[in-house]
Amino acid sequence: MHAEGQTLIGPVALDALDEAKIGPDRIGGLTMGADPIAYSVAGESFRRGRPVDAFSVRKEAKEHGRGRRIEGCFDPGARVVVVEDVITSGGSALRACEAIGEAGGEVLAVLALVDRCEGGREAIEEAGYAVISLYTVQDLATYASSS
Repeated sequence: MHAEGQTLIGPVALDALDEAKIGPDRIGGLTMGADPIAYSVAGESFRRGRPVDAFSVRKEAKEHGRGRRIEGCFDPGARVVVVEDVITSGGSALRACEAIGEAGGEVLAVLALVDRCEGGREAIEEAGYAVISLYTVQDLATYASSS
């Protein structure tokens, strides 16, 4: 949620999606971890003149109000990228993918800020989703040791 992080993550993430030739309508994931990343990408996409709006997935549907599990800019039929801050087991991303599928969305890929390389990527891929990781835990260790 740091302002500097927002300005750094958005361009890197959007470049990674472009490189993978993935052009989503929407971007989001399980709240709270995915929210700042999705909002950062949405902001950068707007600055580049091709908006990709964001949404959040709740762990469970609200019991009051509209009772939604997905909030924000999401419509049935939307082609989405699911965001994960850190992939460990892959469970959070898979829960978000399930909610999106149940709501009529199409998951194009899972975008992770960091893959901890503990089997989560493989679990997500086994479920049929492409995974794009911006960094691995090894990348961060290398950076930390060189600083």
